[in-house]
Amino acid sequence: MFKRERPETVARARELRSAPADHERKLWRHLRELNKNGYHFRRQVPFRGYILDFVEHSHRLIVELDGSQHGLEENHAYDARRDAVLSEQGYLVVRFWNRELDEDIQLVVERILHELQERPPTRKSSAFSTSPQGGGAR
Repeated sequence: MFKRERPETVARARELRSAPADHERKLWRHLRELNKNGYHFRRQVPFRGYILDFVEHSHRLIVELDGSQHGLEENHAYDARRDAVLSEQGYLVVRFWNRELDEDIQLVVERILHELQERPPTRKSSAFSTSPQGGGAR
């Protein structure tokens, strides 16, 4: 059964959507182009108590951008636990360092597209919607 996200998690996701980091803004422009090809990426999505940078639910693909803070041991352990929870839900988490976007964003987008093509879409479910209208965040 679908459990609603905590109001503070939803509010934090809205804050993050309204003021994205530079690297998130940069990748979002490219993911929106993929959306024109039939994919449906969403950004800063509350899901199972976490806020996902980018997610394409029908292919169960999560894209995370990591800054230098993710290299710290305690953050690495948190990310590993988080990825395990998301994997149990059937999602693949693909992580990119911010510097990878700076060096070759096209290569990052190609990897995302490859992962999408490798993962067959699942049936749509209302359990993934965070808005009352069912459209989710844009």
